[in-house]
Amino acid sequence: MPLPPFVEALAERDPEFYRAVRAVAEAAMGPGALDAKTKTLITLALDAAHGAGEGVAVLARQARQLGASEEEIREALRLAYFVAGNGVLVAADAAYR
Repeated sequence: MPLPPFVEALAERDPEFYRAVRAVAEAAMGPGALDAKTKTLITLALDAAHGAGEGVAVLARQARQLGASEEEIREALRLAYFVAGNGVLVAADAAYR
């Protein structure tokens, strides 16, 4: 499983921490109950919600390579917006208390 360059950079800067981060990544993204395409779509949505544009681009390419349709990618991004946008609605409610 390829890791993002900013994680791979830890291998030289902090090998001990790199091993720990790599282990977490492998546990999260490795084989499990969710298939690789679903995991990639979830991480795509999370990166979008966190404003990580480069991550979104990389993960969208990976999702397509895993067979994700454009509609699946759109739905994942809609979910990210829905969840992230709800925080604004919750905070805005304070104006009416």
